Amino acid sequence: MDDRAPGTTTTRSSGAILRSLPAASWRRWRRSLQLRVIATTVLLCGAAVLVTGVVLLTQIRDRILEVKINAAVAQADNGLRYSEAQLAAVDPVNGEDIRTALERIRLALSDRGGAAGRFEVVLFDDTAAEPVAVARTVTIAEGVPAQLRAGVRGGEQTYQVAPVSTDGAATIPTLIVGSPVPNAAEDIELYFLFPLDGEENSLGLIQSTVVVSGLALLLLVVAIVGAVSRRVVLPVRSAAQTAARLASGNLEDRMQVRGEDDLALLATSFNDMATSLQTQIRQLEQLSRLQQRFTSDVSHELRTPLTTVRMAADLLYAYREDFPAAVARSAELLQAEVDRFELLLADLLEISRFDAGAAVLEADPMDLRALVERVRSANAAIAARQGSDLVVRVGPDAVIAEVDGRRVERILRNLVVNALEHGEGLPVVITLAGNDNAAAITVRDHGSGLRPGEAAQVFSRFWRADPSRRRGLGGTGLGLSISLEDAHLHGGWLQAWGEPGKGAQFRLTVPVRSGEELTHSP
Repeated sequence: MDDRAPGTTTTRSSGAILRSLPAASWRRWRRSLQLRVIATTVLLCGAAVLVTGVVLLTQIRDRILEVKINAAVAQADNGLRYSEAQLAAVDPVNGEDIRTALERIRLALSDRGGAAGRFEVVLFDDTAAEPVAVARTVTIAEGVPAQLRAGVRGGEQTYQVAPVSTDGAATIPTLIVGSPVPNAAEDIELYFLFPLDGEENSLGLIQSTVVVSGLALLLLVVAIVGAVSRRVVLPVRSAAQTAARLASGNLEDRMQVRGEDDLALLATSFNDMATSLQTQIRQLEQLSRLQQRFTSDVSHELRTPLTTVRMAADLLYAYREDFPAAVARSAELLQAEVDRFELLLADLLEISRFDAGAAVLEADPMDLRALVERVRSANAAIAARQGSDLVVRVGPDAVIAEVDGRRVERILRNLVVNALEHGEGLPVVITLAGNDNAAAITVRDHGSGLRPGEAAQVFSRFWRADPSRRRGLGGTGLGLSISLEDAHLHGGWLQAWGEPGKGAQFRLTVPVRSGEELTHSP
């Protein structure tokens, strides 16, 4: 029975999906040119629309406020002149008459209309012990900022936008224009309060219109860029898919040509290139088949005359002591060159089998320790002549792998002989290691080493690091090439690396079970 709480699997699955979203999005971003073009265009257009909208709204707001201020100042000037005329007829000694006149002025001004729209009027009389606000409500009077009143008391006409509460609860931005009333019997301050809620609503409507228009513009840009980029990307994507099919061997595949524009020119040029490559590949395949057949035929045809030459060389070599010294030496040289020629002929036949795909792997389980020991024993005499020690490092446990013993032994023999030839009399170390999935054998020398770039060429046919250097141990120039092919036949790796003056190391890695894919070397 499952003891997990309900929803546990769903939660974990959802969490895994959420964690995989950033990686999936990044892969989509890297692989999709169309997505990057659309996203970049949207970001740039969005930034342009944002900047344009901010500048436009700022200018509209400033213009609306400027018009409102101009109309309000003109309205305040008219009210100021009316207040001066009314207070001029009041007895400056009678305070009650002044209060009555102020209330009359406020009511008269409040009932007036003007270009600045509706407004409220506030008059302050500062001659009393405590300032008395003459207005419709005390709340409106209290909304006049102290900083603005200080400017008016200084004899200046000033204005300011400030929040004012009209009913004790709602607060709206208000343009307040204040002026001192000159020539009055008392110190009187006159304030006009113009609510800006209408302008604020208009600005909000304009802002909403700009935002909606900007979003609509962005959507239109996305649609246009998507259509245009798709028009451009599809031929490129088709070219990539066609190139992939060509690389997989379908040399007859071509792009479809539509129209006569630049994309059609791209498709035409691509098809011409594919046709040219197909022709050249066919020619190279034919030349390769001819070369393989030539190598195979020559190798087979040379066997018969080589057998005759071998018999004659063996006979001369057997009686060399009866010949003069010069003839005896010639017999020895002939014997050595015939041996080398036989090796070269055998290697050419082996290479021709690989080229023709006729090489067959005969894998059997075996202990690689015994194979390494056979190679060491077989090359002990060569190591002694070269003045090098053959050092074998193997563990106490058996290293069993399914390999073709003949081919692996040939690989090791080629690697060891190569190491002895270039080891300059220093020790050559053979190391064996293995795990559950792979087995590896390394051959390390301490000789001249490899220069940068030579590790990639060392397995090429007939390649020499120093062309002027003579093959001291009679190699054919094909040993490492055959070794690489043998390693690939096992599904393994044959790698090389080294440094000048510090020697070189070759590593053969094969799977423990034949047919399995290698992932790492032990």
